[in-house]
Amino acid sequence: MNAADVMVSKVIAVRPDTLVVTIAETLLANRISAVPVIDESGALLGIVSEGDLIHRVETGTEQHRAWWLEFFVGKETLAREFVKSHSRKAADVMTHPVITVDPNTPLAELASLLEKHRIKRVPVVKDGKIVGIVSRANLVQALVTLGTGVEPSASANDSVLHNKLLDQLRSKAWWRNSVNITVKDGNVELWGFVDSQAAKDAIRVAVEVTPGVRQVTNNLAIETRPSAQ
Repeated sequence: MNAADVMVSKVIAVRPDTLVVTIAETLLANRISAVPVIDESGALLGIVSEGDLIHRVETGTEQHRAWWLEFFVGKETLAREFVKSHSRKAADVMTHPVITVDPNTPLAELASLLEKHRIKRVPVVKDGKIVGIVSRANLVQALVTLGTGVEPSASANDSVLHNKLLDQLRSKAWWRNSVNITVKDGNVELWGFVDSQAAKDAIRVAVEVTPGVRQVTNNLAIETRPSAQ
């Protein structure tokens, strides 16, 4: 699946001269965390998020620093902060340039982008114009849709499934050869020792998501190592 498959195509957007108070009202009324800023042709200019509206003079939350800290910050930064906290128009408070994706961006890449930049939504742009927007919630909805559509194969041969599991697990850094796997009618049991709870969980999940696996019984134990004296 790509961005085009999960994006919201009816995007709520504002213009560069939209008032800050109007933007705040739009965010609250539509229960969204950001709005794109577009020109008359639909071209994306920037985006205004909740984060852009945190430090405002109206609420007394504009940034204040000691005089010696202002010296290190620099006049240009202080000037930009003043504009962002005092201006009444979207053009002055918006973040730009904007991180965007195109409609063909795979979901895996999109998810990594949201996580890397710590953002909640990303505009989908085609030929310079915004055609949709994808939020973290849209990715969760896609997970539900895809996750419920996968059924385990009842005809999977236990020996084939056993070999498949070993092949894919042996390539993982957290795998230990001391782990034993038994398979009967698609039901998998895990025995042996691992280094940590994280490794125990990773092995279980890797087995659970393998096609053909019906149920997993995790009997793995975490090996405790003697502390250095």
